[in-house]
Amino acid sequence: MKHRTPTLHISTRPLLGMAAASMAVLMAGCASNGMVAGGKTAPPARQLQVCHAEPVQIYIGHNTVASTLETIRQKSGSYLLRVLREGQPATMDYNQERLNVITNDAGKITALRCG
Repeated sequence: MKHRTPTLHISTRPLLGMAAASMAVLMAGCASNGMVAGGKTAPPARQLQVCHAEPVQIYIGHNTVASTLETIRQKSGSYLLRVLREGQPATMDYNQERLNVITNDAGKITALRCG
């Protein structure tokens, strides 16, 4: 009589189910629930503040002092303001929420444009 070694049959179906369940739990842990560290809720998303350069063209020729720049930013509706010297290299990415204030060497505004 020949002795046979018992064969172990393992079904992978339960393992796949467990793997899928584990992955779902891990993914849920990465999902945002509006909470930040300390159990506080995250602030609501801010509204888009799109730049409109036309209303602030009257500031061409003015000095670039902080109070004037803030007034220009507010009146243009922009969220961001970037001051550049004429000919200064700058990133070419267009940001609809940014107003670019171009100045000369004397600190006078020579151009105002969105981007």
